[in-house]
Amino acid sequence: MKPEDSEWIAALCSRLIGLKVDPEKTYLIDSRLSVVARRESFQSVEDLITSVRNDSDDRMAWALVEAMAAGESSFFRDRTPFACFRDEILPAMGQVRGNRPIRVWSAGCGAGQEIYSLAMIVNDGLAGRPPETQIQLFGSDLSNRAMEKAQSGIYTHFEVQRGLPIRSLVRHFQRAEDMWVLNAPIRQMVRWRQLNLISDQTAAGGFDIIFCRNVLCNMTDAARKKTLEGLAHALSPDGFLFLGEGESTRALEGAFNAVADRPGLYARNQAFRPAVQAA
Repeated sequence: MKPEDSEWIAALCSRLIGLKVDPEKTYLIDSRLSVVARRESFQSVEDLITSVRNDSDDRMAWALVEAMAAGESSFFRDRTPFACFRDEILPAMGQVRGNRPIRVWSAGCGAGQEIYSLAMIVNDGLAGRPPETQIQLFGSDLSNRAMEKAQSGIYTHFEVQRGLPIRSLVRHFQRAEDMWVLNAPIRQMVRWRQLNLISDQTAAGGFDIIFCRNVLCNMTDAARKKTLEGLAHALSPDGFLFLGEGESTRALEGAFNAVADRPGLYARNQAFRPAVQAA
């Protein structure tokens, strides 16, 4: 791959979605884009890039960016945040909210494993949760292909083996030849929206709990700050934000407070006033 091609890809990803791509990692770029090249009937990744650069094809440009943004996902990834959500955050919020819905958003939900993990927790019931508690679940991602897979609820044997307890597999999935299909009641618990976190900042709001895990770590500094501004705008004053291991809110000082002894969990600073973002 020519250096100018890898640099162009890195610049495109940064501009459209704030994704940080190292142009020196040509092997990674080539492996991610080779899937798109084959799907779109190009002879090579170089031919694909040349076509998109010369024709200014927005659809294909987004296909390249989505392929570069494709991340790893699994059910109940890291487990601890899900236990905290189940055992601490939801019961406490249920006591405060009463019959008002608790709104939960998986921002950057990928193929749906995270939001469906939360849906299974909600479906299975919670000790200490008031019976009148209502919980609304939302999933968003910038990738249309990822959203289609998420909404289908169809996963390979490898995907369900990664993190999904056997009791959840038996309870919530049906075998379909060599695939596993999530039962309709769980799929129907989630509302979906395609969303670019750095540009669609006013499209979401009023959430009590936001999961945005393993998203910020892949962003440029500017995109990380803008995304946190959007999350602060979307989160209710007494809401909570779950980030991935090693991620923090330092890019937007004053917006969130780290919750003691709960790595990756942040409470909204009620004194912080986020600026109104343009869509």
